[in-house]
Amino acid sequence: MTQEVKEIFGSASGSSGSTPPAALAAKVRTLAPSMTRSMQRVAETVAADPAGCAALTVTGLAELTGTSEATVVRTARILGYPGYRDLRLALAGLAAHQQSGRAPALTTDIAVDDPIADVVAKLAYDEQQTLADTAAGLDTVQLGAAVTALAAARRTDIYGVGASGLVAQDLTQKLLRIGLIAHAHSDPHLAVTNAVQLKAGDVAIAITHSGSTGDVIEPLRVAFEHGATTVAITGRPDGAVTQYADHILTTSTARESELRPAAMSSRTSQLLVVDCLFIGVAQRTYEQAAPALSASYEALAHRHRR
Repeated sequence: MTQEVKEIFGSASGSSGSTPPAALAAKVRTLAPSMTRSMQRVAETVAADPAGCAALTVTGLAELTGTSEATVVRTARILGYPGYRDLRLALAGLAAHQQSGRAPALTTDIAVDDPIADVVAKLAYDEQQTLADTAAGLDTVQLGAAVTALAAARRTDIYGVGASGLVAQDLTQKLLRIGLIAHAHSDPHLAVTNAVQLKAGDVAIAITHSGSTGDVIEPLRVAFEHGATTVAITGRPDGAVTQYADHILTTSTARESELRPAAMSSRTSQLLVVDCLFIGVAQRTYEQAAPALSASYEALAHRHRR
């Protein structure tokens, strides 16, 4: 065993900062796309068979995945564990959790000839998994900081295109209903020209599942350079958008099929993050938010009585 592996592998187990067992699968799904190919093999192996891998030494897991001991330990650290012993404890805990309440054996791959009842069941299961993964991986410290900035913002601009643009509109509508000034921008030219007007005390939010959407990154960069507080909602915490983000909120990276494009799972996870932001802001600004919500409800009530 190399000295580097000994130093990392010898980290004290049971660290309070370790990823909880239940969050391990979510971390693998979220972080795997940014790992090297060999690290992906390790991460996917432990997530697929936590009980079996929990019984392996670092050498055994390295041999099973065709990697090195150092790769195994680095993967453990990326997943949030100080050393491999901590990962093994988490794997044992995850295996016990699965034995006591195993999710139904249901594939989320939707075939062209699936009965509609199967489509409903598969989509519902996958949506639940996406929400659970997003919740498990969401950094509540970053979320709290974003909520604080939004609650005090003079103005909030939100950027998104395609399905992410729909999520941007959803957040804008919610903020407007509690009396805050917010604008959703899907046109990249308008987004940039409006970003130029932002300054300290304003907030800019970029929503991009891939983390590399140029039409979203450009206005966020401009807002960042003009002193606004910037937030990125993305499925790729290593994506280009994050270099201009003061706060990063990570969404789930779900596996897709031909009949279920990425925009479906990303939208689900983005909407959860947006709802968390909105509720947090409403809590912080309750004295203003409650009357504003009541007033907007009353203004539309007569339309619902027809």
